[in-house]
Amino acid sequence: MQQPIEVQVDEHEQIVERVTAIDVAKASGMVCLRVPHESIPGRRVTKVWPVAATTAALVELGDHLRCERVQRVVLESTSDYWRPFYYLLEAAGLTVWLVNAAQVKNVPGRPKTDKIDAVWLAKLAERSMVSPSLVPAEPMRQVRDLARARFDLVEDRTRVKQRVEKLLEDALIKISSVLTDIHGVSGRAMIEALIAGQRSPKALAELAKGRARTRRAALTEALEGRFTDHHARLARMLLDQLDDLSARIDQVTDLLDAAITAQPTASATAGATAGATASATATTGADEPAQQPTACGYTSAVTRLCAIPGGGPDSMRAVIGEIGLDMSVFGTPARLCSWAKVAPRTVQSGRKTGRARTGKGNPYLKAALAQIATGAAKTDTFLGERYRRLIKRMPKAKALVALQRSILVIIYHLLADPTAEFTDLGADFYQRRIDRARRTTHLLRQLQALGYQVQLTEDAA
Repeated sequence: MQQPIEVQVDEHEQIVERVTAIDVAKASGMVCLRVPHESIPGRRVTKVWPVAATTAALVELGDHLRCERVQRVVLESTSDYWRPFYYLLEAAGLTVWLVNAAQVKNVPGRPKTDKIDAVWLAKLAERSMVSPSLVPAEPMRQVRDLARARFDLVEDRTRVKQRVEKLLEDALIKISSVLTDIHGVSGRAMIEALIAGQRSPKALAELAKGRARTRRAALTEALEGRFTDHHARLARMLLDQLDDLSARIDQVTDLLDAAITAQPTASATAGATAGATASATATTGADEPAQQPTACGYTSAVTRLCAIPGGGPDSMRAVIGEIGLDMSVFGTPARLCSWAKVAPRTVQSGRKTGRARTGKGNPYLKAALAQIATGAAKTDTFLGERYRRLIKRMPKAKALVALQRSILVIIYHLLADPTAEFTDLGADFYQRRIDRARRTTHLLRQLQALGYQVQLTEDAA
């Protein structure tokens, strides 16, 4: 028999004496209150009642729970219906936990009712068998709403651009095969001229600007089509919609910049790792705790994040909108990567050890990280070389997720320490780490195993 090994387990096993759980629905919620019995030691009293999901009813519920000296209120994250419960009960001074529905499933085989679900959730909460989800503070929630609104508006604009291209294809206008972007200066001028009534392919091709003028012959052929007044009316509507969406995106971007500027971020403390580059953390995966937040310039944070290969102001705004500027919320880069679902969890059973899927995660954050990673993979930098090494032993999609994790670790350290600057390790980083003597010995043994006798001579250069 093997000797038992003591392991460190991160868990919360304290019993919460006074706890409330709410099974949330659209128009109402089922409240379960569990408190100790007043006269019988060891006995629990359970009270269950419905409450309307209106502001007045929830304010009254908050006052009642505060009078009951409730230590913790637990909500199941059901769609967006949990928001009024969370916001109003939090404003009442109560400690509110939002928990993942996957963690609070009832035991199979039992009846399924709101009352039973509320009691089960309360029992899990009082034994600390659930963990709270991240719900940012009110200012950060506003930043997140603006970042997501901008993301949705950009998606809408992309759909409109695709409709314009589809309309041109219906009119047999093939300029998308010649121009990289039909909504650029040249493409927009040609579409406007078509709407205005110009049908001559040569006259339309002469509207090309810059490098597109070298392709006027191809444009002339591509502009031979059947663009009618019907197409002109539809194109005018789509272009007006496109301009309106662009103006709204600019407006939301300004609001987002102002909201992020007002956010606190982490500051460097005395004795922090001075001179350490943020890029080094991508290779080591350092698990260092974040520092306490203080005021810092937003412009500096975005500028430093944009130094990461593949990153730009738009994608970095989206990342900040989801994770914020205060990295002490996550504590370590490993926890941030786990929360963002860019690190697969380990699955071990018997002698088999494997890795499960990373999970769905935050779609807005993962979309921004995927955009940054796709751009970084094409660069001649450390991150680009890392991607090219990874695709040799795994699919490209999985290699991109691994690159997203490296980028998120870099972002964590840059936000946790406002004095840190990104420094690229270089595309030759892995080559510089090779032990030349060991590598030489290994190659010599391979050649000798093939029957060769090799004599090495140092290169004079």
